[in-house]
Amino acid sequence: MPKTPSGRRTLRQTAGAVGVVALMALGAAPAVAADDSAPGLVLGKLGPFEGVRPGSTFEVPATFTNAGSAALDKVYLSYEVTRGLSHTEVPSNCLRYEIPSYDESPTHSEVVCEFDQTIKPGTVYAPERTWTLKAEKHALWDQLQVSVATEPAGPGDSGAEPVRGTDPALKLVEKPDATPATSGGHGDFDVADLAVKADNTADFQVSGAQVKGAVGDVVDLKVKFTNAGPGWVLRPIGQSATEVLIDLPQGTTVTKGNGYCDKEAAGRYSCGTTQSWVDEDGGETYTFKVRIDKKVAGAEGSVKLAGASRPFDKVTANDKAAISLDVTGAGAGSGGSATPSPGASSATGGSGSTAGGSAGSTGATGSTGSTGSTTGGSATTTGGSDASTTSTGDLASTGAGSALPLAGAAVAVVGLGAGTVLLARRRASRS
Repeated sequence: MPKTPSGRRTLRQTAGAVGVVALMALGAAPAVAADDSAPGLVLGKLGPFEGVRPGSTFEVPATFTNAGSAALDKVYLSYEVTRGLSHTEVPSNCLRYEIPSYDESPTHSEVVCEFDQTIKPGTVYAPERTWTLKAEKHALWDQLQVSVATEPAGPGDSGAEPVRGTDPALKLVEKPDATPATSGGHGDFDVADLAVKADNTADFQVSGAQVKGAVGDVVDLKVKFTNAGPGWVLRPIGQSATEVLIDLPQGTTVTKGNGYCDKEAAGRYSCGTTQSWVDEDGGETYTFKVRIDKKVAGAEGSVKLAGASRPFDKVTANDKAAISLDVTGAGAGSGGSATPSPGASSATGGSGSTAGGSAGSTGATGSTGSTGSTTGGSATTTGGSDASTTSTGDLASTGAGSALPLAGAAVAVVGLGAGTVLLARRRASRS
């Protein structure tokens, strides 16, 4: 569903607000008297998963303990992965959900397995066949969520339909030599969010453009950011996949800007991405309306990558491109020698913030740094050029806003990284 720039800001603020409310609700929940017969499902330690080769498979040796005092007659194990990973088998006692991208959540796949058997207290259990995942050719920074519960998880409000597996049914077996897990968990469920780092690359690049016309003309300027792959890139929810800095040539004025760009200075705009991820061969096109005011000899602007660090991007030669000015026709007299636009002389690939990584149980894969001026990276559709216009001077700020103080809370509880909150919400929706 298309979103206006203001709609994008509302969505991001709402996500942050939901995160804060959810955390407050968890913290404010009244203490419940101890019940010796209550279940106490606790997952064993998993991960890390690093250096996975694209195209290969790897095992997820999940175990859990019934830390309660009473036996259980049924449990559910769930495996949820982002789009760079896939399930190699789906047993007949499992349901698979292929969940398309919606709101601020990327495409992901979930398998929920039902085990209708007695689960004794104090005993460690695991699937009789270790769960196996495949890293697709576009895998890079992906997420895996494993959960165990007394009730089935599900795809939430995505509308995804379940497909029953056709492989031989899977059973749970006891692990007598394993040490039972006794702490953690949330009573009748437990969940682990894990980063999966593939040994892969992604080539972020920008393309330049030309502002061409007679003095007084208002022309379109289009610059592009592209992820040439082969890997896709997933950042923490609420963070732009990258930042693109655009410096217009001297002698021009922006009359209509792009909804995913903020004005930083005269002739300089900082642009973000419509989502916190970018697929391989995906990207953004930023369109501006630009008025040619005068001819300035040698005037040249630039477009370049900036923002969060890109350790996966090994090609830097295409991180910057020129924006030229070609004034044609009568009245194109020289306006004097050019003065470089702000930042136009820089040949670097941008000023990276703190180094990106994939560790952490919140599902934060990549850089956790801010991109400076807000990069507007959480709306659900591509940005248009619906910002207001001015008759003189550069376009004022498009309203993308500054970094949200709630962003940290949003990352903690929205999306795949919010295992506890999402699982609780899914279970509540079925009651």
